[in-house]
Amino acid sequence: MRSYSTYSVLPAWWISVLLLLGVTGWFQPVMAVSEPASIDSLKRQIRQLVQDKKYDQVAKSYDHLGWLYHQRYGYNKYTMDSYFSGLNYYGLMGDSVGYYNEYIVIGDYYTHDYFMQAYAEKYLQKAQQFFERTHNIPKVIECRLGFANIAQKKDPLPNDLFTQLRETERLSAQYKQAYSQAYALNLLANTYSRVKKPDSAYYFANKSLSIARNLKTNWLIALNHFYLGLVKQFKNQSKEAIDEYQQSFKLAEAENNLSMVRELSRHTADSYFRMGDYKNAYAASLKTLDFTNQFYSSEQTKSIRLQELDNQIKTLAVEKQLVEEKSRNQHVLNSMLAIGLVISVLGVCALVYLRRQQKLIAHQQTVIAQQQIRQLELKSLRAMIEGQEGERSRIARDLHDGLGIQLSRIKLFVEAHQEQLPLSVKEPLNQFLDEACTETRLISNDLRPYALSTFGFIPALEDLVQKLNLVNQTKLILEHYGEVPALGDEASVMIYRVVQELLNNALKHAHAQVVTVQIMASDETTLISVDDDGQGADFEKKPSKGNGIANINSRIAYLGGQVMWQSEAGKGTSVMISLPMQKQLQTTTAIS
Repeated sequence: MRSYSTYSVLPAWWISVLLLLGVTGWFQPVMAVSEPASIDSLKRQIRQLVQDKKYDQVAKSYDHLGWLYHQRYGYNKYTMDSYFSGLNYYGLMGDSVGYYNEYIVIGDYYTHDYFMQAYAEKYLQKAQQFFERTHNIPKVIECRLGFANIAQKKDPLPNDLFTQLRETERLSAQYKQAYSQAYALNLLANTYSRVKKPDSAYYFANKSLSIARNLKTNWLIALNHFYLGLVKQFKNQSKEAIDEYQQSFKLAEAENNLSMVRELSRHTADSYFRMGDYKNAYAASLKTLDFTNQFYSSEQTKSIRLQELDNQIKTLAVEKQLVEEKSRNQHVLNSMLAIGLVISVLGVCALVYLRRQQKLIAHQQTVIAQQQIRQLELKSLRAMIEGQEGERSRIARDLHDGLGIQLSRIKLFVEAHQEQLPLSVKEPLNQFLDEACTETRLISNDLRPYALSTFGFIPALEDLVQKLNLVNQTKLILEHYGEVPALGDEASVMIYRVVQELLNNALKHAHAQVVTVQIMASDETTLISVDDDGQGADFEKKPSKGNGIANINSRIAYLGGQVMWQSEAGKGTSVMISLPMQKQLQTTTAIS
């Protein structure tokens, strides 16, 4: 496990998300104008090592380069590129330990991104299987901590999480893995905090803090002080909680962890308020607002709301000061009681209003975070699709321009010298060459349909249906009504692939006699239905294996459409796709 592991603390789940973003550097610039000298010199060194074919040193240098990129830019693609390059060179050297250790590094790094959690688990699982098979217990411990780090963010918590963490901590102590032991104790403290068991959280945070100090791991020291402060405040020990927050604040501020110092300021203000020290509570609240404004400096609307929140805090402070002054200068008991009652009501109203504003801001932060995650999902999906289509086009070109030409040359050569060949060799050889040329053309056309790029979407589907009818017993029917508006290459290829995938599923799995494809187009919407009379399936209770259905849903979602699946066992399957044409035209215009 590495020192850039994610944070997850109480009292609310979204704090863990904010701390994660701060730790991974998402609110820092993604790339500077020029790389620092250490990165540049290391890249020159790697190029020299590659020329010298010292691949073992190349792999380790790439691992270090990834770490340097993370220290400089936070969570970024350049770090992942370095780790994957190291993985390739470990594989080239046949270094299984280094290869699967890189799996741990990649899996651990993927945990920074909520969207990549599933991929992180896959990498960690493969690494754990290898190290368990080779009885490398320290590496098994690292894998277990990676899984626990993912599990303790889930809601609800897995039932066996406490047992797993205790066992991992015991193994870490047994095999003298101090860093892993400190991290396991830290996760235990956080998990006990989530289930509101402050005594247990305090015990494990203290143990983790002691080890982290010996290791001089600042991020872990800061986080443990934060947990200890939360426990103290839970026990209404506000002064002790502030002391813990201040120790954590110094370390977080030294590492420029803006999200964590913001949360520390907010909790510090709460502790001062509970102590009745309104002056310091007010100052800490102003710090919280200042850090929040920095944290979301590009969000103008929220900055205005935060300024309004600042005004409310100032008004509340003035009202409380007025209450104190009037309390010291009482003249008429009845009038002062009335004034005190009015001030109290105003104070409660202000607090309620302030709380509502805080909830509103928190809700807006959640919505923005969800939008950012959605944008990242769309970017990742688009990159994946572009990569798939680009690779298919490249392979199709290689088959057509490389293997296809070579086969044609061989065929011409055989035809030119067929008189020198015996009849028993000539005829089978010509047959084999014809079959190879035909198979190459079919594979190339399937990877990048010629009809789609040349004639358009509908002719390409007609060509696809006609070819499938020639090689399958199942009868395929294509019907289209209306004229489909002109689509860009990206949209037409994605819709074509979806229909192709649905037809392949029907032919392979449905055992249908007839499959009907209907396309109904208008200026606003295009409807595509694929119906078969096959055996059907229950998609809700028995999800399909593989990535076919997931790919269909993700592609249509990317295009802004919807997919509806209807099927019953023995009664066939019907898939209805709705695509808004206005969105496709806007997407095409933006791309061009």
